Amino acid sequence: MTASDSQADIFAFLGDPATHGGAEVKRIDTHAAAVFLAGPRVYKVKRAVRYPFLDFSTLEKRKAACDAELVVNRPYAPQLYRRVVPITRERDGALALDGAGTPVEWAVEMTRFDESATLDRLAERGAIDLARADALARVVAAAHARALAPATQAWPASLADYISQNDAELRQHPDLFAPAQVEALTQASRAALQRLEPLLCARSRAGLVRRGHGDLHLGNIVLIDGRPVIFDAIEFDENIATGDLLYDLAFLLMDLIDRGLDAAANVVLNRYLAETRRHDDLDGLAALPLFLSLRAAIRAKVTAAKRDMTPKRDMTAKRELAASSGDAIAAAARGYFALARRVIAPPAPALVAIGGLSGTGKSALAHALAPFVAPMPGAVVLRSDVERKRMFGVGETERLPPPAYGPQETERVYAALAAKAGRVTAAGHSAIVDAVFATEREREQIAAAAQSTGTAFRGLFLTADLAVRVARVEARTHDASDATADIVRAQDSYALGALDWTTIKAAGTPDETLAAARAALAQA
Repeated sequence: MTASDSQADIFAFLGDPATHGGAEVKRIDTHAAAVFLAGPRVYKVKRAVRYPFLDFSTLEKRKAACDAELVVNRPYAPQLYRRVVPITRERDGALALDGAGTPVEWAVEMTRFDESATLDRLAERGAIDLARADALARVVAAAHARALAPATQAWPASLADYISQNDAELRQHPDLFAPAQVEALTQASRAALQRLEPLLCARSRAGLVRRGHGDLHLGNIVLIDGRPVIFDAIEFDENIATGDLLYDLAFLLMDLIDRGLDAAANVVLNRYLAETRRHDDLDGLAALPLFLSLRAAIRAKVTAAKRDMTPKRDMTAKRELAASSGDAIAAAARGYFALARRVIAPPAPALVAIGGLSGTGKSALAHALAPFVAPMPGAVVLRSDVERKRMFGVGETERLPPPAYGPQETERVYAALAAKAGRVTAAGHSAIVDAVFATEREREQIAAAAQSTGTAFRGLFLTADLAVRVARVEARTHDASDATADIVRAQDSYALGALDWTTIKAAGTPDETLAAARAALAQA
């Protein structure tokens, strides 16, 4: 008797509308659970299965897994996770949901949400805009701030196991993944891990290895009342859920990149870094190519395995699945594998400085340009206005008094930008620095930051007429810049000195400025 057969009466009971007061029931099956959606409730039953990575083979283990799911997921989504409820066998032999009889199965009871509002569905509809990406990053950063250190740590040694597991399981599908390419990916991943081990160990000692979500892709995030809510964190294995916080984030970044949502991925990375304010994460960007590659490779092998997951008892359904979706599954698996191979060998970073007087559109250009500056998911944006607010310990949109813009304070801001840009590029990632850069000294300082790490440097200086700049500044709302129309007019008298950066006329639309900037960088 198979695991599914042993639970057949339970699944039939939960799938019966009569069990739920006549409400229509929708059933969703995964390799580890059967989920029943009925009216305002959801009941999730662990399948009686045993895999190398989980064991739900006994009732006691399934009850423990349900309890763990509640504990792990309530901090992420307290509005969704209600309780663990028994399915009981009553004295008359009938099954009951939360009855008085003997428990014969357990289920996690959840509040039902709109299934069309999960972020993977939104992505399919082109509904993940940059504002939603920004909100998503804030939610992830807040969740990571609450995440606890594990009782024991196998990190980063567990990464070596992941690489070996990926190698073995990818090789099981030679029709999808060429063995020579699997070998090359494995060797590149092992070399990266060896090179990064001191950094990863240092991050672990710094408390940046925690019990995270573990499965942070778009399908496990849903919009509720317009706000992203994370759910379905890994509960069955603390080791799998534990890792570097950037590794947890990398799953989300990889999923966005795979779907072609490069701009959203870049916003998530930049907002996450802005929220955490950890200088260690700038150094940690060195590990991002390996983390992205591992996540993509895991998705590749899991997706490939889906071709064999149709229940054997229904061969007709299996043949229909192969005909209808086999090619799509294979294409998705190959896409993940190609991404894993691409991101493990990132191109050299660049440091791009964007200068110009207030109102020329520096910040708009910096954020629009960032997704196009490799490596994936695009450049880290460092903005003088934001850096100044951090330096004074205020929110990004809080206004600072005039003394905060004195010469000494401004010198500190530019020094901090150069130092951060140096850390980002030393980690092998690109940076875009957005500031006025009104003096030769400021421009020389940021160029020197690139030179110190052997990074290619390009300086772009935006120009626009006074009337255009004044109009733009007066139209700003909820922005980090404190520039006013009077400040813009005063800047018109600045003596910029020798300017050897590429000048970009920025009086037109943002798209026109972006096109001109990309063309200038392409000529480098």
